[in-house]
Amino acid sequence: MAKKEKSEYIIQAVSHALDLLEQFHDDVDELGVTELSKRLKLHKNNVFRLLATLESRGYIEQNKATENYRLGLKSLELGQTFIKQMGLLRQAKPILERLVKDCNETSYVAIFKDGFIVYLDVVETDLTVRVVSRVGSRLPAFCTAAGKVHLAALSDEELEEALPAQLQTYTPQTLSNRQELKKQLQLVAEQGYAIDDEEMDPGVRCVAAPIRDYTRRIVGAVSVSGPSMRLSDERIKDSLVDLVVTAGNDLSTRLGYHN
Repeated sequence: MAKKEKSEYIIQAVSHALDLLEQFHDDVDELGVTELSKRLKLHKNNVFRLLATLESRGYIEQNKATENYRLGLKSLELGQTFIKQMGLLRQAKPILERLVKDCNETSYVAIFKDGFIVYLDVVETDLTVRVVSRVGSRLPAFCTAAGKVHLAALSDEELEEALPAQLQTYTPQTLSNRQELKKQLQLVAEQGYAIDDEEMDPGVRCVAAPIRDYTRRIVGAVSVSGPSMRLSDERIKDSLVDLVVTAGNDLSTRLGYHN
């Protein structure tokens, strides 16, 4: 008897419920039944039943003032549990703290997911002028230092799958030319670190290095981010690259990586 594919066991109602939850992205705070019905291509009655079920379990809550829906506390609890269970974060915190102590700029640890970079943890500088915390944010990989670290390790086929069909321009510095981006990623792979030169946010620069585990696979990136007025070419070259690469290597060692 042939073994069934996992896709044959999918429960449609559960799949629809997860589709609904995934509509609440970084830039979407609340959604109404009508909008969810359009997005999911489901009848309003079905959407309402899904919402009622998720609301009863705390994964969705309704704003009584607007009658729209938003993620509930249970969704946050699940996310926090996932983060706590990741060995990467347990090991990263002291290294991020050391990195901030050494350079007094905001430091992050991030992972790569479906062509985006997700920032999982941060230790902030105590300087008044600083970048806004991006923990929980999902940013395009091709124009962030942490993202380019991951993209540089992909094969040509994997890279094409990870990149959007059109490279959006976020600032005048964004590399929207595919071939130029690939040349830069080759350099990133050779030198072992990446730089975001105001490519995502005007006035913000970033340096990132890969984090590898015992399988030698890149599982994350450690980065330093700050205003371009403090992150000059000279400072990046003379100190920040070494600090970030050392932090990446130390964190990789803690995860079992041996060069």
